[in-house]
Amino acid sequence: MEIKTIVVGPLGTNCYILIQEGQCLIIDPGEESQKIKAAVDGNQVVGIVITHYHFDHIGALESLKSFYQVPVFDHHNLKEGSNTIEHFIFEMIETPGHKEDSISLLFSNHMFVGDFIFQNSIGRTDLEGGDFSEMNKSIEKIKTYSDDIIIYPGHGPKTTLGEEKRNNMFFR
Repeated sequence: MEIKTIVVGPLGTNCYILIQEGQCLIIDPGEESQKIKAAVDGNQVVGIVITHYHFDHIGALESLKSFYQVPVFDHHNLKEGSNTIEHFIFEMIETPGHKEDSISLLFSNHMFVGDFIFQNSIGRTDLEGGDFSEMNKSIEKIKTYSDDIIIYPGHGPKTTLGEEKRNNMFFR
């Protein structure tokens, strides 16, 4: 699976394009639909996945949904556990805390977490839909996963779960 990161919008949101066997999924199209379309690069878009519904993660959602005529997947229509979208098989993990609808997506050892985890930090819990108690439960859940998982956050650089277990004060 090829993973492209496109940084979009005024808040520098990471939009991810996952490409496999000529198909692609778009994760969190925050803004700049033209930039995202260019990154799709002729692959067949089979869906758009939203990790949570904050404005900086969905700014280009409607235009891309309309352009590609594809379904949107989120906490409403993905089940916790194994899911399949065309050639993509992944685990959806409910990870509320930053927002009540926050989910994380695990493709093999690549985890897309939205604003749940950042390098050495976590997403804010003081915004609408945030809950620090729920965040702590989500952290405890995610700590059971393998240290070698690569974490792809909604903003900033990628990290690994092992790094976060060792260095992120919220994981202690």
